[in-house]
Amino acid sequence: MTATSAAALPQTGQITAAPRRLGAPLWVAFLLIVLAFLVIYPLLMLLFGALSDSNPVIDGFGKFRPSLDHFVKVLFNENVHLAFFNALVACGGGTVLAVTIGLAFSWIVVRTNTPFKGFIAGASMIPLFVPPLVAGVAWGILGSPKTGLLNTVFKWIGIDWRVDFYSMAGLIIVFGIYYAPYVYMFTASALRNMDPSLEEASEVSGASAFTTIFTITFPLIAPAILAGSLLSFVVMLGIYGVPAALGAPANINVLTTYIFRLTAWSPPLYNTAAAVAILLMIVTAILVWAQQRILAGKSFATVAGKAFRPRALDLGPWRWFTFGLASLYLAIVVILPTLALVIAAFRKFLFIKDFDALFDMRQYSWVHFNAVFDNPLTMKSIWNTLEVGAITAICGGALAFAIGYTVNRTRVSGRTSIDLLATLPVAIPGLVVGVAYLWAWIGLPGGLYGTIWILALAFVARFMPDTVKALSTSFLQIHKELEEAAWICGRGLLGTIRTIVLPLARPGVVASMTLLFVLAIRELGSSLFLYTSDTTVMAVLLLDYYEGGNTGKTAAFSLVQTVILAVLLGLTNWLSRGAAQSSARVG
Repeated sequence: MTATSAAALPQTGQITAAPRRLGAPLWVAFLLIVLAFLVIYPLLMLLFGALSDSNPVIDGFGKFRPSLDHFVKVLFNENVHLAFFNALVACGGGTVLAVTIGLAFSWIVVRTNTPFKGFIAGASMIPLFVPPLVAGVAWGILGSPKTGLLNTVFKWIGIDWRVDFYSMAGLIIVFGIYYAPYVYMFTASALRNMDPSLEEASEVSGASAFTTIFTITFPLIAPAILAGSLLSFVVMLGIYGVPAALGAPANINVLTTYIFRLTAWSPPLYNTAAAVAILLMIVTAILVWAQQRILAGKSFATVAGKAFRPRALDLGPWRWFTFGLASLYLAIVVILPTLALVIAAFRKFLFIKDFDALFDMRQYSWVHFNAVFDNPLTMKSIWNTLEVGAITAICGGALAFAIGYTVNRTRVSGRTSIDLLATLPVAIPGLVVGVAYLWAWIGLPGGLYGTIWILALAFVARFMPDTVKALSTSFLQIHKELEEAAWICGRGLLGTIRTIVLPLARPGVVASMTLLFVLAIRELGSSLFLYTSDTTVMAVLLLDYYEGGNTGKTAAFSLVQTVILAVLLGLTNWLSRGAAQSSARVG
């Protein structure tokens, strides 16, 4: 390299760096404005609603009558106390069950020689993609005290025992089995990264395998167990579908169902709903903060510079027992609910007098599917769902890419504030997001309320932390030298992102957009307060069918939603593999 060319490099760097230095404050300000529009403004309006005595539908926002009455009523209302207690019991019991199942699965998959571990690991994640309302409907069909399919089977076998999933126990069981994958994800990763020599030392000292698990293995992955359990609890706390399907028939209200009941009364109690929503958000925020504080204050390092090979415990004949346990869980959480939906959807009448009547083919037909598709709202809801899912995936994916790149790949001042605002919705349940957006837009003439866009914006805000986190992993895997080489060659910032960063991060981008699309399709809590007759989505229409009392139509539409989700997941999985192969060629 000549002296002239060498001298030119700094000048080129200065020329390309100058626009970045000038544009950085504008870019940061733009992202902060967008995040404030998506997150801060709705939350401020939610607070406005809780602290005022004005009705946004009748009064708009021209009259602000400050009042603490709603907060006082909420804090001293026995119904709120009962709903809060029920939520703690249901979510707490569900979390204990989820931790038990998740830990067992992670130990079976990572630490044993159980057969077909790859299949078990993949199939165990299926519950994460099942809409909560669909899960609640399916287990209502299985565990109804009078017409439940399980009770019919028990009666045929001669077992004098009945199950009732319209109860607190039903809520706990369904919560636990469907949100165990959260615990599994955290603990399986921790077990893979843990040095097995620590367990071997315990066994050499004479400890049994059972003692080693509870004195060495599980204590060392305590941060992962805690993180998974708290995440499961937080997610359960904000779920509406399962309590609506299983708790409402037994008059068991939790905070989410109580908030919706307040807005469904005549006249709607929007101010009280806002106050209860803030209470729910505060509880969730405290749990998220506690999780971060507890994990930040302890060190459980088990991965050092010394290489190790993960150990698979030889269970001998017992490996088929662990395989049987895993298969039993998958049958309970996947096969049984699917069979229940199929039977209820195709059977003319759900009442089954005995086990033999279950196989009477004359009782099966397409009548419920015909009724569902004769309803003009069905196709409209499907189209609306796909449209809002596509908008959410594209807009949310683009915003998450911009936030993730700014936070992880630049040193601009203000990126910490961007990261904080983008992470804030993790402590806001979906139902609270819906109430907040209701207050933000319902009283404004010519606003977004009543359009597809308000649903998409609420979904983008709701799932922003998940999308940014998924993309951040992809950014951290790309070495900074690749961008620096592009800058030296004269590429600008946008050109470098387009030709270097985006192709290499394409698998993460596709995965995050896929995640957004799926989450938007199955989201119910945020949609409850924002839809109109023209913007009805599938989750809301499914709830309408369920509350209408027609189990056959509810099951038929549940299967339609499940099939659409399965097809979309298969398509996006194919696109993700293509993106990964293309990224590998670029690398």
